[in-house]
Amino acid sequence: MDLQFWTEFFMWCTIINGGLLILWVLCQMAMPRLLYKTQTAFFPMEKEKFNQVFYLFLGIYKIFFVMFNAVPYIVLMIMG
Repeated sequence: MDLQFWTEFFMWCTIINGGLLILWVLCQMAMPRLLYKTQTAFFPMEKEKFNQVFYLFLGIYKIFFVMFNAVPYIVLMIMG
């Protein structure tokens, strides 16, 4: 496996995970009530707590996205 393989691998990881992050943010912005109703059917909680948990999840996902997808891709681009 060479540098070109890993560059392409991390490029697609970055595109897919970035797309998922954008999709979740847009869903939360466009239909927060539907998300709340759907999720609280499985995990009952107050609206305030749901918002905290959701934004905490998005924040953690964003940190992992940057650290394990975007940064390796940028480093490989610089090395290539």
